[in-house]
Amino acid sequence: MLQEAAPYRNRMVLALSLSVLLAIQAPIRPWLIQLTINLGISHPEKAWYLKGPGAFIVELTIIQIGLLLLETAMKYLFTITTASLGQHVVKDLRQKIHRSILQQPLSMFDRSPVGMLTTRTINDIESVNDVFSDGFIPIMADLLTILSVLIYMFGIDWQLTLICLIPFPFLLIATWMFKESVNRSFMRVRQAVTQLNTFVQEHLSGMSVVQAFTAETAEQKKFETINEEHREANVRAIFAYSVFFPVVELASALSIGFLVWWAAHASAQAGAEQQAEMVSKATAFILCIQLLFRPLRIIADKFNVLQMGMIAAGRVFQVMDQPKEADVVTQVAEAINLPSGDVTFDRVSFSYEPGQPVLKEVSFRVPVGSSLAIVGKTGSGKTTLASLLCRLYEWDKGDILIGDKSIRNIPLDQLRSCIGVVMQDAFLFSGSLLDNITLRNPGISEEAVWMAIGRIGLTDWVNQLPEKLQYPVLERGSGLSMGQRQLITFIRAVLYNPPILILDEATASVDAQTEQWIQQSMREMLRGRTSIIIAHRLSTIREADAVLVMDSGEVKEWGRPAELISRNGWFAALHRQQWATESPK
Repeated sequence: MLQEAAPYRNRMVLALSLSVLLAIQAPIRPWLIQLTINLGISHPEKAWYLKGPGAFIVELTIIQIGLLLLETAMKYLFTITTASLGQHVVKDLRQKIHRSILQQPLSMFDRSPVGMLTTRTINDIESVNDVFSDGFIPIMADLLTILSVLIYMFGIDWQLTLICLIPFPFLLIATWMFKESVNRSFMRVRQAVTQLNTFVQEHLSGMSVVQAFTAETAEQKKFETINEEHREANVRAIFAYSVFFPVVELASALSIGFLVWWAAHASAQAGAEQQAEMVSKATAFILCIQLLFRPLRIIADKFNVLQMGMIAAGRVFQVMDQPKEADVVTQVAEAINLPSGDVTFDRVSFSYEPGQPVLKEVSFRVPVGSSLAIVGKTGSGKTTLASLLCRLYEWDKGDILIGDKSIRNIPLDQLRSCIGVVMQDAFLFSGSLLDNITLRNPGISEEAVWMAIGRIGLTDWVNQLPEKLQYPVLERGSGLSMGQRQLITFIRAVLYNPPILILDEATASVDAQTEQWIQQSMREMLRGRTSIIIAHRLSTIREADAVLVMDSGEVKEWGRPAELISRNGWFAALHRQQWATESPK
């Protein structure tokens, strides 16, 4: 975290300097009070002033007021500086963790709940801010103040100082117990916050399922259980505060009590001059005790803030330290021209979980400019093939090549810039229709967008939308039908004009009429491109040059559609089964 603060070392140096100055001036006011009593009241004959004791007292009072104003200004500047330092570090960290999340391989998102990543990016980052604004530097300032006051007290009267510090060991024990108790409570609070974020994120996204199956009552009970845990953790922390703060006040009162007892005892056995000096010491020490116990009252809480900030920072850095996609690229990867050539899978094996293979030595080749349809039952590994070609996952054995180059030796940005994907789940972001088509790429003009829309005959459809390209798209495309969302992804694929095109169940969510229109436009989309069409409905692969039949992660058949039907094998069986299902009775 100190490395993250390095770009703002000037703010840190200023804050540390202010903490030293605040610590140095802390015992000055008790010393001025002692001086006022000694020279202005008890022994004016020993004073060096010329204008009389009254003027001397007024002058010391003015000096104290000036010191108070100076202290207030320094504390204000100290607070502003530490808060500003924390916010600058938080801003940089939040950008870094978001950039890191964008660069994570897809496998990380498969095993990490979205709510957990949201907590790391928002809640845990805020705890890092507390390290600087309420933790590390303020703790140093408080410790320096305590040290400065103790040095002054021991310099004035070491015996009286030891008497005042009698409750100190008990207070240190109470502080340690308080810190441990609050730390355990805060850990539970953090875990509960993560569970709350994960639960709410998941159920807001899946609200249609909850309501469709009337599961509101059951889900509410689950939420109440998590919320109850969150409340209990906070209540325990509040209980620790409610016990500790009165203990500090009691220790302060005991310290003053011991002080008064010792001063009274010493004064009873001393002369008038020593009695007056003891009064001035006692008055100054009462102020010193307040200066000692006031930071101790909150320093334990600040230690908890520091500790929780360190834990939160550890979680943030853990996400940032995950291997990035760029880290997985082999060391020979270098900037090259956009890859071109045949797409080849050479004995590729892959598993999401060790020991559970999804693909088993899959081999096939798609010549440049031709199209391959991949068919098979659900779970046969069709979509996994497309994910591996985009290097969303890393395969276990074999190799995937474009031309004569392994895609592991092609920089990810160059690889993916030459592959267009139309997925079954058409995900849209909140923003305008134009934003979703261009993905906010400033290098794409509206004219280019309209040309892409015209190429596949969607001009009339877009013109019918209110505000046309500025039509507001809600989160996840809410307000648009599944077919309309899919059409937007088609426009996006045509706009980016990739040499390799993957259609993954692209017509699964559209009606028959829209599917018929898409099939008519698909010839235009596939022309001149190396295409892979993953399909469940065989009607969408009529334009394919070859068909690959998958089952249980293995290639069962591979060849031209007519040739596979004549073989009367796997593809012929699928063809007959689907024809029987779709034919009118």
